[in-house]
Amino acid sequence: MSSVPKHTLNIPIVILAAGASKRMGTIKQLLSWGEHTLLGHAIQTALKTNTKDIYVVLGANYRTIKKEIDKFPVTIIKNDAWELGLGKSIACAVDHILQAESHVEGILICLADQPFVDTDFLNTLIQNFVPNKNKIVATSYKNGFSGVPVIFDKAYASELSKLIDDNGAKSLLRKYTALVDTFKLKLDNIDIDNKEDYDHLYKVNFKN
Repeated sequence: MSSVPKHTLNIPIVILAAGASKRMGTIKQLLSWGEHTLLGHAIQTALKTNTKDIYVVLGANYRTIKKEIDKFPVTIIKNDAWELGLGKSIACAVDHILQAESHVEGILICLADQPFVDTDFLNTLIQNFVPNKNKIVATSYKNGFSGVPVIFDKAYASELSKLIDDNGAKSLLRKYTALVDTFKLKLDNIDIDNKEDYDHLYKVNFKN
């Protein structure tokens, strides 16, 4: 007897890549990471997950970055107000998704500069997300906080679409902490913020 196929949740993935990366001194999204760029690596990771729609939010250096990622089967969203920070990019993406897709069960938010987030981890978050329960599935950090990658139930769409500062969705994670389930990466979830971090991590991970 054939088994009943499991319902595949509609959880689009949003990759935030709109910042100017001033501390890096160059376009961070396009720095090399193995055979790809940091952003290309994040897109490839997302494309291998158990989801079908990938959105990438661009802002600073829009044309230069767009030219590099046009080859990927993703939807590119332009955030003209990118200088307001991560929150505005999240709001921009959520507004776009709600207009483009009639039925979503959750939204998975990722950053372009966390190359140690792998497909298995994103799938773990997706597999542990239960729709229609107002749940949030987030990544745990060693300081006790939770953060990205994070899946928000569609119930939070209205609040996500109103975010406007550089704290991203931290305010919602704090506000609804009792509804947050967290999972830990095998490796520390490192954001690459400056050239020294990048040079060190690249050398450790891609020795010649």
